[in-house]
Amino acid sequence: MSPTIGGALRMARSVLGAFLEDRDAEREARLILSHVTGRSQASLLADADGELGAEAQRRLTLLLDARRQRQPLSQLIGSVEFYGRRFEVSEDVLTPRPDTETLIDIALAAPVARVLDLGTGSGCILATLLAERPGATGLGTDLSEAALAVAERNIGALDFGGRAELRQSDWFGAVDGVFDLIVSNPPYITAEEMQTLAPEVRHWEPQMALTPGGDGLDAYRAILAGMPDHLARSGRLIVEIGYGQGTAVSDLFRAAGLENVTCHADLSGKDRVVSGSRV
Repeated sequence: MSPTIGGALRMARSVLGAFLEDRDAEREARLILSHVTGRSQASLLADADGELGAEAQRRLTLLLDARRQRQPLSQLIGSVEFYGRRFEVSEDVLTPRPDTETLIDIALAAPVARVLDLGTGSGCILATLLAERPGATGLGTDLSEAALAVAERNIGALDFGGRAELRQSDWFGAVDGVFDLIVSNPPYITAEEMQTLAPEVRHWEPQMALTPGGDGLDAYRAILAGMPDHLARSGRLIVEIGYGQGTAVSDLFRAAGLENVTCHADLSGKDRVVSGSRV
C-alpha cells in the first residue's frame, strides 16, 4: 500500500535530515514532494492523509537516493528560481544563487542598452537583464557547449524576439563589437578553497565554472585585459566575486583604468560584487 502524503513527507524529512539542518530538510522535503506529485505545497499539506500513489512513490525514492549522494536539489528538479523567474539547470551549469541577484540589482541601477555576459552558464544573468529591460539587446558567451545548450533553452523560453545571442567563446575570443554593460559571474574559487566546498558543489557542479585554480583571480585578469576593446566609454563592468576578494578585485579594476570602482555587499553583508566604469 502506498504511504500517505504526510507519511512520505515525514520520511523524506528524515532522510534529508541526515545531512541538512532541520529547516532545510523540511523545505527540501516539501519541494521534492511537490515535484513528484505535480501539486502545490499548500495542496499537499492540506491533503496529508491522502495516498501518495505508486508512481509518485517511485519517483520520490529515486530522488531521495540521488539526494543522499548529495546531488543538488536544483539538478534533481531541473530548475531553480532566480530573480522571480524559473531557469533550467543541469550538471553542465552552476545553479543560480540568490547572492547573484545583487549583481542584477546593481546592473539595473543605470540604463542598459547592449550587454555582454561573459561565462553565461545557464544564461540567467543575461536573460534577467533583458527581461527587466525590454529595450536592451545582449550577447552571452561560454566556453562550454553543454552550458550554451542550457542557456539557449532558457533564453528561448523567454522569447526575446532576437534581442539575445549566444556564442561559444573563451572570454573575448569570439566577441566583436562594443557594449555599454559587461557582466560576469566568473570562476573565482581558489584551489585551496575548492577542498572546503560542500559536496553538492564540489562533486556535482562544473569545475571550470567554479575555479581557475591558483589565487582565484585569473578570470578577472582575463576580463580586464580584453575589456578596453569592448567596453564603451562611460560603460560599466560588473563582476561577482568570492569571499575576501573585494580588495584584490577592486585593485585590479583600478589598475586597468576603471573609475568609480565600488565593492558591493550582498543581503548577508558579504562583499559580493565589484563594479567600475570607463571614462
